Amino acid sequence: MTSLGDKPLIGVISDRRMQGEHPFHMVGEKYLRAIADGADAYPVGLPLLNDGFDVLEILNRLDGIFLTGSPSNVEPQHYMGDPSEPGTWHDPHRDLAALALIPAAIRVGMPLLAICRGFQEMNVSFGGSLHQKVHELPGYGMHKENPSDPLDIQYSASHGVTFSKGGLLEKITGTDSARVNSLHSQGVNRLGEELEVEAVADDGLIEGFKVRNAPGFTLAVQWHPEWKVLENPVSIAIFSTYGDACRAYRPGMLNS
Repeated sequence: MTSLGDKPLIGVISDRRMQGEHPFHMVGEKYLRAIADGADAYPVGLPLLNDGFDVLEILNRLDGIFLTGSPSNVEPQHYMGDPSEPGTWHDPHRDLAALALIPAAIRVGMPLLAICRGFQEMNVSFGGSLHQKVHELPGYGMHKENPSDPLDIQYSASHGVTFSKGGLLEKITGTDSARVNSLHSQGVNRLGEELEVEAVADDGLIEGFKVRNAPGFTLAVQWHPEWKVLENPVSIAIFSTYGDACRAYRPGMLNS
């Protein structure tokens, strides 16, 4: 364990949700715990105040960015997709914040870890597109959880992924494959430019990637390694490596 003074400060993107008539900016506790326990860092929830969201000022005070999963979907207008079905949950405030944070963080070499919705945001930010309902497409398996199941069942391992030979995930985990959980409807359709595949599901769906030639640590995965992070060796490897990258990073003065 590091001393208190050595713990990095990691900005965790929030969701904006209405509670009654009031908007709240919210971060799931499982993500905060994964940063605290798995990365040995301090998580800080970032508000989605887009009218005063000075990206460089925010990055200048942090050692890493963490893009979490969420029940909401990226609005298809951001990747020239077909309109969503009525009733689809969107979070336009988060879309705008994420799509501003991602290129800024990567440009300055700040470590960036993205999970599920964050994975999808990363793909879109690099010009990629998304399938909106992977489970309805021929050739793909069921990647969506059954919401009536207990959480431990929803988040249990449901399919395999194969890591790219010689890639980041193979290097940090010491293995070439893993069994992972799967709780998503959206998935990569067209992979964004400058992104390099790190993991592929048994049915061929891209489940992990990094930014090619990024100046700092980047990793995005479609599954949920934050769930009971300390009980899974692959999850521990992901979060501990990310935490180490954040410890090694000190932003200093950033230039626009």
